[in-house]
Amino acid sequence: MAVYEILKMGDPVLREKAKPVTRFNSNLGRLIDDMFDTMAAARGVGLAAPQIGIGKRVCVVEVGKRRFELVNPEIIEAEGEQCDAEGCLSIPDYTGRVKRFQRVRVKAQDRKGETFIAEGTDLLAVAFQHEIDHLDGILFVDRVENDNPEE
Repeated sequence: MAVYEILKMGDPVLREKAKPVTRFNSNLGRLIDDMFDTMAAARGVGLAAPQIGIGKRVCVVEVGKRRFELVNPEIIEAEGEQCDAEGCLSIPDYTGRVKRFQRVRVKAQDRKGETFIAEGTDLLAVAFQHEIDHLDGILFVDRVENDNPEE
């Protein structure tokens, strides 16, 4: 497996909307495996394909023992609210408070093209939302809450 270099904020690829995956083949499977390896090497909980320079709607998430490969994901249901510190592998050494949904349901496909529904709460919900944002060219810093409105 390969470990990719993770792009940093400022790289224009991170601001582009990723294209849907239409081919479900061994190349996609290798990409997903490499993304899990890259995420683990960087000690992250999620990674989106644009973060490694690939403009496809693919992301991986691992929270605790729950591991997800999400191809063409979309949030289909969301409720509640949480506001916690968030960070990003593409923006090292920076965290900020971000308001997110507390629970989300995500419709996605796996590496074989099979559709499934994943549900997450708390950190898992944050990870799903954060990675799907990457697929839309949105970075978490775009959503950081201003803790001091006087500034």
